[in-house]
Amino acid sequence: MSDQHTDRNAVQRFETLAIHAGQEPDAATGAVVPPIHQVSTFKQDGVGGLRGGYEYSRSANPTRTALEENLAALEGGRRGLAFASGLAAEDCLLRTLLTPGDHVVIPNDAYGGTFRLFAKVAERWGVQWSVADSSDPAAVRAALRPRTKAVWVETPSNPLLGITDIAAVADVARTAGARLVVDNTFASPYLQQPLALGADVVVHSTTKYMGGHSDVVGGALITADTALGEELAFHQNAMGAIAGPFDSWLVMRGIKTLAVRMDRHCANAARIAELLAAHPKVTRVYYPGLDSHPGHETAAKQMRDFGGMVSFQVAGGEEAAVEVCNRAKLFTLGESLGGVESLIEHPGRMTHASAAGSALEVPSDLVRLSVGIEAIDDLVEDLTRALG
Repeated sequence: MSDQHTDRNAVQRFETLAIHAGQEPDAATGAVVPPIHQVSTFKQDGVGGLRGGYEYSRSANPTRTALEENLAALEGGRRGLAFASGLAAEDCLLRTLLTPGDHVVIPNDAYGGTFRLFAKVAERWGVQWSVADSSDPAAVRAALRPRTKAVWVETPSNPLLGITDIAAVADVARTAGARLVVDNTFASPYLQQPLALGADVVVHSTTKYMGGHSDVVGGALITADTALGEELAFHQNAMGAIAGPFDSWLVMRGIKTLAVRMDRHCANAARIAELLAAHPKVTRVYYPGLDSHPGHETAAKQMRDFGGMVSFQVAGGEEAAVEVCNRAKLFTLGESLGGVESLIEHPGRMTHASAAGSALEVPSDLVRLSVGIEAIDDLVEDLTRALG
């Protein structure tokens, strides 16, 4: 399992890999879907004689292995690892890459949970961090220190949909001897391939587009380097925040339709962004598919399409933004994103409340949409009513 990206997978296209990579018909029954191996331990064929390499499901489980091989293939990586949540994956990565006194550059509009992990957890263990505008490679370079071991990027970012030139920042990180980590949750591997652009590690909350149905929580890491993959696998086992077999199976089920879902998410989001850009009660729209977005050209260069997330600021301030969230009906008021259903939220009071008062604080009049795959005319009507 040290190298999960096979030559056979390399010649297959994304939609085919999503359905088949890591998944062969069950040898015993011929079942075309991998079984859920809901088991804690495995019979050994004599002391130390592991059947298929399995002994205990924290260390490895066949259902999780199938998902991890699938993830590696979709991102073009050498090793994939599945975790209990996106933050569990991030925590494992930080404790693998860093020791006390090391430094990380994080983006100035990072996900609130990532910021909280650095500011409230990692910092207590001696990890230093600083903030930079990752859309500007020169700003990232200026934030580097002698003990910078990682540069952390989200593109598109959460919730301001900032775009980072992955190849350019990869060059900056490589020159400094630092690893480039790219959170690819908003794009999914269908829209963007960070490892091919020079990243060292890709992070996902598989809760989002990968699972796609708001019925599972999970996370993933995919590495370009086999040796780093082995280090992460050691820490995954030692720390234990692994994806369970049923959760792994649910994520695999979601991945099979990732490509067709993302096409609809993108098409719907583009229509919503156009509506918002022309609406008199909207003061600013954040969507990389708009020509007015400062990262539009970079996004067009490194992404297949522009994604299903749209954020916007509302005329009238914070209370007006909250009222838009409360008036929406088809857009469900809730945290998370990437499911088939459309969601609306107020980041300042919800997903990004932990960043209040920091350099990562989001505008108080900001609304974030996860645009689902419903009929677009119904979504347009609902949002138009919500805006009043």
